[in-house]
Amino acid sequence: MAVGASATHFAPWDDPNETALIRIEHVTKKFGDFVAVDDISLDIYRREFFALLGPSGCGKTTLMRMLAGFETPTSGKVVIDGQDVAGVPPNKRAVNMMFQSYALFPHLSVWENIAFGLRRDGMPKDKIEARVEEMLKLVQLQQFAMRKPHQISGGQRQRVALARSLAKAPKLLLLDEPLGALDRKLREETQFELMDIQEKTGTTFVIVTHDQEEAMTVASRVAVMDQGRLIQVATPAVIYESPNSVYVADFLGDATFFEGTVRKAGDAFELTWAEGQPPIRAKSPHAFTDGQTAHYAIRPEKVEIHGDKPEDDNVMRGKIIDIGYLGNLSTYHVELANGQIIKAQSFNTERETRRRFTWDDEVWVNWTHSCGVLLEK
Repeated sequence: MAVGASATHFAPWDDPNETALIRIEHVTKKFGDFVAVDDISLDIYRREFFALLGPSGCGKTTLMRMLAGFETPTSGKVVIDGQDVAGVPPNKRAVNMMFQSYALFPHLSVWENIAFGLRRDGMPKDKIEARVEEMLKLVQLQQFAMRKPHQISGGQRQRVALARSLAKAPKLLLLDEPLGALDRKLREETQFELMDIQEKTGTTFVIVTHDQEEAMTVASRVAVMDQGRLIQVATPAVIYESPNSVYVADFLGDATFFEGTVRKAGDAFELTWAEGQPPIRAKSPHAFTDGQTAHYAIRPEKVEIHGDKPEDDNVMRGKIIDIGYLGNLSTYHVELANGQIIKAQSFNTERETRRRFTWDDEVWVNWTHSCGVLLEK
């Protein structure tokens, strides 16, 4: 899984002197008795590519619609660029929204679709022409300017919708599952195009998605949501390597979980998790009391698989019961003596037809004590 979006250091959220472009302050949204968004407070900064990530029904789209002005908070406040936008209609906000369906006008050319909002705003003709040409160049669609939407590909339609959304130079662009209609390979290519366009324009992007890889690839920060609440807000690398809960560790990427009781052991902790199995040794920046129930998460790429017993921390014996071949890597499902399944991954660095390990092989798995994460909840 790709982790992180930008090659340059960009972290305004760590600078106490930075002022947020968007401030969401104790916002709750109810539909009757149903709480769609539950007391959320969140700051989003200029030039951020921010992702709202979570399963269907978690409240991410409702939160986006409140930013756009299509929904009104039941309580709390939304502030955009210093202005409380309560009562400000969508067309009066410095915000634009790109819908999953793209909502292009089928009877208008690519050029006319991009120009539509500028014409409605009464922009002079020469400025419209210059702006549309600028947007066509930005999304690399100059040669398709006179075509109708049905005459171009899905990926090109997505870029037209993006160009139209950016044409009015909004301070904030909201993207609602923008790549959902594209096939996997095109979606991956378009993710990097989106990142490049966002960096060139300097516009703040907020994307709503349920696709973990998409969020981890494009975003400077990710907000993981569940049942209307924010569970964790951090950079992709922090969320992946240091999730704050079992929910986040499970939702983002793949992991094996162990539950047991923890005790201090020198400069680390030991998790007793099954009778007859060695305790799991783990380091953690968080304090745990002896006897406390805890959960331990380990990513499959951190787990090594061996034919002979290694001399290291966290060594366990098991049998391979399943293998997933993914081209660049293989995932092994190893059943431990107590029935627990642990996943281990190895990269297929050489082109070979015979596996080193196969089904029903007795193997050893191990990982170092710094590889996993110890969680309270």
